[in-house]
Amino acid sequence: MRALRQANEIRSGRARLKRELASGRARIEDIIAQPPEFAQTAKVYDLLLALPKVGPAKAARTQCRIAPSKTVGGLSDRQRHELIGFFRS
Repeated sequence: MRALRQANEIRSGRARLKRELASGRARIEDIIAQPPEFAQTAKVYDLLLALPKVGPAKAARTQCRIAPSKTVGGLSDRQRHELIGFFRS
């Protein structure tokens, strides 16, 4: 039951994060730089799709040589800095 409760908290946290990204209250650069615990296992591609004016084609181009299955917590320092640089420019 504890594992199920934790999984539900993570899912609801990710859903809240996606809504904040879509509305502009959260910035993708901040999430990638220092992801909250519930975002560690979120896929980078899914977070990019939550951004306004970003569809599947643009998300695929934006990924800076990052596999679609890569999680935020699994990004290397190079990938993290490259992705942050992409959104800041």
